Amino acid sequence: MSVKLGIAPIAWSNDDMPELGGETSLDQCLSEASEAGFIGIESGGKFPKTSNELLPKLEKYKLNLCSGWYGANLRDNSVEEEKKLISNQLKLFKDCKSPCMVFAEVSGSIQGDPNRKLSTRPQMELDEAKKFYYKISEMGKYLEDQEMPLAYHHHMGTVIETEEDTIRLLENTHDSVKLTLDTGHMLFAKGNSLKILNDFHTRLIHMHCKDIRKDVLENSLKNDLSFRGAFLDGAFTVPGDGCIDYKPLFDVLKKNNYNGWLVVEAEQDPSKANPLEYAKIGYKYLNETLRKSGIEIYKD
Repeated sequence: MSVKLGIAPIAWSNDDMPELGGETSLDQCLSEASEAGFIGIESGGKFPKTSNELLPKLEKYKLNLCSGWYGANLRDNSVEEEKKLISNQLKLFKDCKSPCMVFAEVSGSIQGDPNRKLSTRPQMELDEAKKFYYKISEMGKYLEDQEMPLAYHHHMGTVIETEEDTIRLLENTHDSVKLTLDTGHMLFAKGNSLKILNDFHTRLIHMHCKDIRKDVLENSLKNDLSFRGAFLDGAFTVPGDGCIDYKPLFDVLKKNNYNGWLVVEAEQDPSKANPLEYAKIGYKYLNETLRKSGIEIYKD
């Protein structure tokens, strides 16, 4: 088995806060991602929206499109409405041979609201949850048929945030609904990534390796900060610079022959955390730790 290492462009520029890295060009982002050693990158707001424009950019820097975010509104929209809304991104991802679609429900999300404490995030009653799980299952089947698997991303400030939320989602949806495990978001929500990996390894097809600065996390939870406030304070960082030990997680990946992507992702202010420097830190740590777990790294 071997895994592929990718990175998210959010370290260079933040789509939710354009003032963070707003002046950074896409070419700088792609160039530095490649320089740091990664062979893949997720999509972002500065990326071209057609494969005719995007593929030459990726090829120039020897990068693959290794997925990207799609924010759904299935609590409000019908499945058919969501299929239409996702169609352009689906075509782009298929053309670029992305392995999956990172999919999250964002209706009612407070992740981008600096005035909303995380304790006020949306939640669902049982009746709504049942309808939601059905819709997610239908989208999972549809995207599976399109050969673009739905990889659900639990996320702070959204309706699927905690370990319990994630487990309920996976237990109550069709097997076509796969998982993007984000280690940083799971820890922030006081969840256990190791348990999720052990119990739902058959659903895992994508993984975000996001680390946490423990002291900032504790302050964020104690003072019930907004999601934006927490990451601006420096809650997130790259693997190797935070408190998460990835060795036990990678041991589970090895045991279950995981051969997908591991994507370094960390919302940080690029004026405080140089993107290239931190990309190299994350790459070095993943290389060293994967080697200790006996996992080979795919070289494109």
